[in-house]
Amino acid sequence: MATTAAPILDEVKPPIGWIDFCPSHADDCDVAPLPAKKINLTLGAWSELVRVNQSVNAQIEQVEDIALYGVSEKWTYPDEGKGDCEDIALLKRRILMREGMPRQALLMTVVRDETGAGHAVLTVVTDRGDFVLDSKTSRILAWEATGYGFIKRQSQEHPNVWVKLGEPAPSTLIVAGH
Repeated sequence: MATTAAPILDEVKPPIGWIDFCPSHADDCDVAPLPAKKINLTLGAWSELVRVNQSVNAQIEQVEDIALYGVSEKWTYPDEGKGDCEDIALLKRRILMREGMPRQALLMTVVRDETGAGHAVLTVVTDRGDFVLDSKTSRILAWEATGYGFIKRQSQEHPNVWVKLGEPAPSTLIVAGH
């Protein structure tokens, strides 16, 4: 399993969903900056990522914000067992951090999916490149293998600082699996 790191371009504004999420989730947002860190992608770490991705995807019923809350966009934890893509990504991030993985390597990410629609995933930064935990699949893919257009994600140093992402290099060899 090997991939590359997503190219980081300029600093950009966080998504409005994240901005609205922060006042009621200080533990996630009101934090000190930390140096960038990667997860050492051992077999144990990979197994934990797969377990969390699959279990959260299976446990949370996917329901759009408009149906749940009557608004088009609301980032929150799916504590009632229902949520959409960003809620599911937030839960995966919280579980993995509670299990000891560094927050600097678990990054909320905004993409354009295969239909061109906005979508949120969790990017995991590892010593073998960046991988994506996605509510649409139980498979963990290298970021280049998702087919998504990567727009922006949290910086590794601080969750309230977001960065624009570049496209994968055309000559990138993608090898990913379970």
